[in-house]
Amino acid sequence: MSVTWVDEPLRAPDSGAEAAAEQRQDKLTKPPGALGRLEALAVQLAGLQGRQRPRIENVRICVFAGDHGVAARGVSAFPAEVTTEMVRNFARGGAAISVLARHHVADLMVVNLGTLGDTSGMEGVTNLQLGPGTADFTISAAMTHDQLAASLQAGRDAVRQADLFIGGEMGIGNTTAATAIAAALLGQPAAELVGPGTGLKREGVQRKTEIIEQGLRLHSPATDRPLEVLRCLGGFEIAALTGALLRCGQLGVPVLVDGFISAVAALVATRIKPDLKPWLIHSHRSAEPGHRAVLATLEAEPLLDLGMRLGEGSGAAVALPLLQQACILHDRMATFAEAAVSEQNRQDADDPAPGTAGVPPAKRSQE
Repeated sequence: MSVTWVDEPLRAPDSGAEAAAEQRQDKLTKPPGALGRLEALAVQLAGLQGRQRPRIENVRICVFAGDHGVAARGVSAFPAEVTTEMVRNFARGGAAISVLARHHVADLMVVNLGTLGDTSGMEGVTNLQLGPGTADFTISAAMTHDQLAASLQAGRDAVRQADLFIGGEMGIGNTTAATAIAAALLGQPAAELVGPGTGLKREGVQRKTEIIEQGLRLHSPATDRPLEVLRCLGGFEIAALTGALLRCGQLGVPVLVDGFISAVAALVATRIKPDLKPWLIHSHRSAEPGHRAVLATLEAEPLLDLGMRLGEGSGAAVALPLLQQACILHDRMATFAEAAVSEQNRQDADDPAPGTAGVPPAKRSQE
């Protein structure tokens, strides 16, 4: 199976729509920058959606699942069976992302790419079963070339035209895989990035670090090739997320990125296509230590910092109302002219530089 589609060009944000949205922000009944990042989000979404008044109504959420061979090395506090059990929980509506998707009236898709347990009879699950999880990356590459291509394709196929896309993941052992990918691409020691994942104690974190270092030594020749890093150290679900993000950029669908695992997929995707970055809005800062390093490299400032580390796309779903409210305020607030309110004296005000609506200088007054 070919992966040449990943080289297809990405859409560029609409600078005209962005400029028109910024002009509208300047006319709304508030001091410039008074709504902070909500203003910047509205302007950014206008450029991504190609309309002066963006909206977040049609939201697509895709959760990708897969097991990891490295989980047999004791890198998680939970057994591998939990992946299959959680896929069932997603489909039945009992997981956090299922509850939030239902609350937001979002379209939720669950894709099992390959687990140790059988999910073929589960209603509401797209079952691809590329294998019983990946291989142990301390012994061989985690995926074959065909498995990588199929995982990327699964992510591509999951994307539809929507106002916003959220990708989630499930896979016992996937913080180990994500940390290994991040360490390889960032050139940092695993010890600086590794975290407790599902709740490991100090000894478990140390063992996890040593196992990641083993994998990094085995696959060190691949570190300058992002897709090969993904194949050697990653997981089916991380590869599917990577494919989905690239496809969103190709179709022009804004992405609300979840936590650590999703950010690592974004890191891989942006190494392949650096111009994907404008399409990614980062929802929250995970409690996983490696997430901070990945966010710094992506030059991303997440919207929330709630100490979350669940995955599934749950952090993004929690942040979703912020984007919706940014759009509603941008669309429904009256302008000074409409409300017959006197505008700010421009000679006495600090005019924001072009493109900085919602990011006011500290000295700009709101009085």
